[in-house]
Amino acid sequence: MKYRDTIEFIRSLYDTNDFIPLHAPVFLGNEKAYLNECIDSTFVSSVGKFVDRFEAMVAEFTGAKYAVATVNGTAALHVALKLVGVDERCEVITQPLTFIATCNAISYCNAKPLFVDVDRETMGLSPESLEAFLKEHTTMRNGSCVNKTTGKKIGAVVPMHTFGHPCRIDLIAEICERYRIPLVEDAAESLGSWYKGRHTGTFGTIAAFSFNGNKTITTGGGGMIVTDDEALARRAKHITTTAKVPHPYEYIHDEIGYNYRLPNLNAALGCAQMEKLEEILANKRQTAETYRKHFSQKPEIAFVGEPENAKSNYWLNAVVLENSDARDAFLKESNDAGVMTRPIWRLMNRLAMFEEAQCAPLENAQWLEERVVNIPSGVRP
Repeated sequence: MKYRDTIEFIRSLYDTNDFIPLHAPVFLGNEKAYLNECIDSTFVSSVGKFVDRFEAMVAEFTGAKYAVATVNGTAALHVALKLVGVDERCEVITQPLTFIATCNAISYCNAKPLFVDVDRETMGLSPESLEAFLKEHTTMRNGSCVNKTTGKKIGAVVPMHTFGHPCRIDLIAEICERYRIPLVEDAAESLGSWYKGRHTGTFGTIAAFSFNGNKTITTGGGGMIVTDDEALARRAKHITTTAKVPHPYEYIHDEIGYNYRLPNLNAALGCAQMEKLEEILANKRQTAETYRKHFSQKPEIAFVGEPENAKSNYWLNAVVLENSDARDAFLKESNDAGVMTRPIWRLMNRLAMFEEAQCAPLENAQWLEERVVNIPSGVRP
């Protein structure tokens, strides 16, 4: 086995001969106590004190003025796009190297994705590729950025902070401001990540986080919309709660809304998890440093460290193999040995649903797709 020593190293890191998952949730504090309190209160659905507290905790931690909890990260991103005006008349620029939820949320708005390249160092959307695409393919019309080929408005730019590593979001924000395009951050993977001292998700108009079972902290499912815009936050809470007009007993709804609010039960988990977030982040940073030292002795495998000017949460650690054959061999050996690894996502423009999408040159995304593998990244004992 070519990669036996690395597989044995990962086993020693997690101190087990059992199956090692990619990322498992950990419950280190008040989760059971808060769940019992929630059950005893009978407020287990979308109304309850834990929802309010969880929103406040995430807002405070990220530095956002407002946070609105949702049932999952995809719902958060869907509503965020809707709130900035994305609809069937729009196209949305994003990266092809992302989880399917990014493009699903765009599709839920009946909009079409456009794909620009990523940076190799961050694996996130490239400001240079974005600028080049906008210069070549768009024009300003009535104060809006419009695709010259299709005549559709560019309704948003959606960069994703891949595996929790911040992209060069400040440059992307500056480009979006010049072209008058709303910036919607897909921060699903990056709770606990900062760029130039500022938390991800706070550079754009609005952002979405995820608390799925495999994320840095979890609420089982769950997501969060964050923004500094009070009107957007108020509207987010309204349309994620079926657009019900507040009233003591009448059921009146003033627009098409969504049943997207996070249940109090899930929020109870979230509150307990947030209390331990700093501890979790420190554990994961220590794991990443241990990986970095190991792979520094392996010239054929490069460890993905945090980008310049960034502090990453190291949600999922990643390595870059020499080529696709080496990637496939690493994947087979590790998984056969009970150490879970996985390749990076299939590029979105290569999926049947999006193969007709307009694309910029995607050399970096294609290069990464052929080489990147995620390795176990959960909290260690």
